[in-house]
Amino acid sequence: MSIETMGLNPDLNVEMAPPTRRKRTSMWRLYSRRFLRNRGAIIGLVVLAALVVFAIVGPLVAQYGHTELDFLALRKGPSAEHWFGTNGSGNDNFAQVAVGLQRSMMIALLVAVGTTVLSAVIGATAAYYGGLYERVALIVIHFMMVVPNFLILAMISNDAGGNWLVISLVMIFVVGWFMPARIIWTLCLSIREREYVHAARYAGLSGIRIVLRHMLPNIGSLLVINFTLGVVFAVLTETALSFLGFGVKLPDVSLGALIGAGSSTLASAPWLFYFPAAALTMLTVSMALIADGLRDALDPTSAAGGRA
Repeated sequence: MSIETMGLNPDLNVEMAPPTRRKRTSMWRLYSRRFLRNRGAIIGLVVLAALVVFAIVGPLVAQYGHTELDFLALRKGPSAEHWFGTNGSGNDNFAQVAVGLQRSMMIALLVAVGTTVLSAVIGATAAYYGGLYERVALIVIHFMMVVPNFLILAMISNDAGGNWLVISLVMIFVVGWFMPARIIWTLCLSIREREYVHAARYAGLSGIRIVLRHMLPNIGSLLVINFTLGVVFAVLTETALSFLGFGVKLPDVSLGALIGAGSSTLASAPWLFYFPAAALTMLTVSMALIADGLRDALDPTSAAGGRA
């Protein structure tokens, strides 16, 4: 139908409105939307943030340092002066729980980062290079899976005098890396046959560059989840070591050491056990909820995050 037949003046300068363009949603915005739809993950994030604030601010606002002794309050219950009570030596339990949580978080962060990086590099390079390197890497991985790693960790940490840095390094290189590396190797076997990997190889890129720039980014979601679960693994392992007397030792404290000491006075002074146990429970549960939310947000086949 022409303009004349529509009863409009053809001399009018009619400007057509430009077509509206839909703004593309970035990948990180998409992931954050899916993550924020998971109520459990939000609860875990809030609890973790509260624990971080407590670990940082707690030692600063405590009326006593974690090594100071109050001889007038030996194994006293929670009060206005000692919010979480005291132990048999007169140490303030509030300050010790805050410092112990801080130490456990530092161990967990170091171990989670170390195991994630080490397992990613070993697993991906073994899948890419194949041959003798792959066979040797798998032999080491399978050997480490059958060795009683906890006993090795206990003996080394005991000989080191409970040094938290030594415990962290042993957890990285002896206990924590081989299972994630086995999973990453399995996934990278299919990635190494993709067209972009072959194109990068034909372009003359080095093997380590292909692994770092083309293979590992495609399993980034798995690495993020491995990191969050690595925090839980490190906290529980350190707690078990300290509970058995092989972990962090005085004057340094950790949640595991406090739980181990409080378990012997559970009937007479339950606050020495319940406060560090509550902090440990909130830390592990919050990280598990965050890991679950990240899995749903980063997995494109998951319907738990809703429509983006």
